[in-house]
Amino acid sequence: MSPGQTEKSWQPPTDNTTFLQFQNDPIALTSQAKIYATKRPTAVSVNGSPLTNWTYDSATSTLNIKGIPAGNVLIRFGGTVYTYQGHTSIVTGVAWSPDGKRIASASQDETVQVWDATTGGHVLRYRGHKSIVMAVAWSPNGKSIASASQDGAVQLWNATTGAYMFTYRGHTGTVTALAWSPDGTRIASSSWDKTVQVWDATTGKRLLTYQGHTSIVTAVAWSPDGMHIASASDDHTVQVWDAATGNHVYTYHGHAGLVNAVAWSPDSKRIASGSDDHQVQIWNATTGGDVFIYHGHGDAVKVVAWSPDGRYIASTSLNGTVQVWKAAGGKLVFTYQGRTSIVTALAWSPDSTRIASGSTDLTVQVWLVE
Repeated sequence: MSPGQTEKSWQPPTDNTTFLQFQNDPIALTSQAKIYATKRPTAVSVNGSPLTNWTYDSATSTLNIKGIPAGNVLIRFGGTVYTYQGHTSIVTGVAWSPDGKRIASASQDETVQVWDATTGGHVLRYRGHKSIVMAVAWSPNGKSIASASQDGAVQLWNATTGAYMFTYRGHTGTVTALAWSPDGTRIASSSWDKTVQVWDATTGKRLLTYQGHTSIVTAVAWSPDGMHIASASDDHTVQVWDAATGNHVYTYHGHAGLVNAVAWSPDSKRIASGSDDHQVQIWNATTGGDVFIYHGHGDAVKVVAWSPDGRYIASTSLNGTVQVWKAAGGKLVFTYQGRTSIVTALAWSPDSTRIASGSTDLTVQVWLVE
């Protein structure tokens, strides 16, 4: 090893190991510490202060920590990385910035809060809404945030400064969900008014209105290839339509209950939908044909999120747990039980290693998937 470099090795006894601490023999990190770990840590700190300048190489099982003064090193594994407690009411939505460095969370406290995704440190609080904030979505270029409220308004604002940009008021009912087009030029918003509206993200000009549903539209998702939009509804259907023209492509009738969530696979070939019928159904995005049904939940499925790398799907139901399972075949990987309350929102980090989950307990938890 080079001067000032310390090397320690260990084999965590089980996957439930929560932390490793070097306390009696502090590591002098005058240059670099290289530590061999069989799994990725969730957090690293020295003398109680969180560190951000560490990396983990899964190929070599190596944790590298650089440029830190001597101190007591605490390395945590698995479970919750941290809990964000900035809200004063139920959390309704969460979204990661495209670079994975920040998280935005929406709440019934009428605010959207932006915070550091590594430390949980507060960055800014947006107070532009005058009613419950129902949804939040980060622009693909990371510069803007769109947030929707119960009064039917969608507001756009600067993701760095929180400066207000403009308000879109095309809906006549509560806006339930938002989705940016992959190129960042348009936004789709779904509503209690039974419509999905697509509008210009720069001017707020309405481009088209999709009126195929017969009840509240609960969720909307834009295909990663930008070609189609999928919308879920209380009418028990998911409808897929052309993002440019609004022309109906097909209707998926697989569910026997209200459909609460919809998510595209990263390759735009499959769609996952969650329903009050306790199921998550995976189906072909081109034909609408069933691929398989996930039966792991014993209650209404409220949120479904597909990992950016395409390998996993996370879903949550009214019992407060989050289940993570393989997108190919539906094999359960693990169940996250860090909550005793209902999980209302889920979002994967861009690198597919972490999930942020919002809850009725007013908090957002960030936890490690692998």
